[in-house]
Amino acid sequence: MTTVRREAFGRMPPEKGGEEVEKFVLQSDSVRVEILSFGCIITTLETKDRDGKFSDIVLGFDTLEGYTGKHPFFGTVVGRVANRIANGKFSVDGKEYQLFINNGPNSLHGGAKGFDKVLWSAEVLPNGVRFFRLSPDGEEGYPGDLKVWVTYTLSGRELAIKYQAQTSKTTPISLTNHSYFNLAGQGSRDIYDHQISIEADSYLPVDDTQIPTGEVAAVQGTGFDLRQPVELGRHLQKFHLDGFDHNFCLHQGQDRRLVARVFHPPTGRTMEVHTTQPGIQFYTGNFLDGSLKGKGAATYPKHSAFCLETQNWPDAVNKPHFPNALLHPGEEYNHTTWLVFNTA
Repeated sequence: MTTVRREAFGRMPPEKGGEEVEKFVLQSDSVRVEILSFGCIITTLETKDRDGKFSDIVLGFDTLEGYTGKHPFFGTVVGRVANRIANGKFSVDGKEYQLFINNGPNSLHGGAKGFDKVLWSAEVLPNGVRFFRLSPDGEEGYPGDLKVWVTYTLSGRELAIKYQAQTSKTTPISLTNHSYFNLAGQGSRDIYDHQISIEADSYLPVDDTQIPTGEVAAVQGTGFDLRQPVELGRHLQKFHLDGFDHNFCLHQGQDRRLVARVFHPPTGRTMEVHTTQPGIQFYTGNFLDGSLKGKGAATYPKHSAFCLETQNWPDAVNKPHFPNALLHPGEEYNHTTWLVFNTA
């Protein structure tokens, strides 16, 4: 049985409209999650350890001011296109589009004001909440009026995030949630004692601006082979890696499949990621630097959290041999990701 509660969380600053931001609390016997109408942000996600004790396992802020200020997309839904588009450029039907450049020479996570920085309208469901917004034609340089729905539902130990969209003109789209996890509890120093596995035979090498080179490389015999669980700290040392910020190529298909699993031996917490998406970006918080004051005055140093962002492959709109990134009028973009929490 899931209960759903809605309450006020704060107001947008006057220069950003001054509207009220709501918080939605979804609670089952084993999971409690709080989500904002601003950016569809997961601000809190509490799960049990093997002794039955709840801890909040996502990074974030106590107040709205943290989220309206500059931060590395804690808990947000990002779009229209998650990840990077090379030089912020792409062509559709012979027309070139130029996006806002906000990450070196590239466009990242939707541009200057992506889906993470806007208010969504909300509808309470029996076991969750559905958010909606219309992204107007030309917003951040993207073509077409895009109607977007993001639905969070909680059932027992499983949090489902469903993304749907329809467009008036052909447009690239790739939506994801950018939560930062630490199964020891948010504010814990690092994630080196976490064990991770990712069901992927290949990954995408990147250039020095984090854009995929176009090669689809086999993981076999490399530090990117995570098909069997590895302890993260030891694995990074063994392969002399500074961390991960790479797309892993998943087995293609529209059906739900298990794509990643994380286990934290000291607490017994496990998290499984299931999805219909073609890729998953594994990111180990390499750009966290301890400068942000998070929940309960915690600081978040490098490698103090990981992200597992289910999505299309980065820069797919410019790489014809990558999975299709375009949504056409009359079609529906429809993907779901499930996070399943257990103890071992």
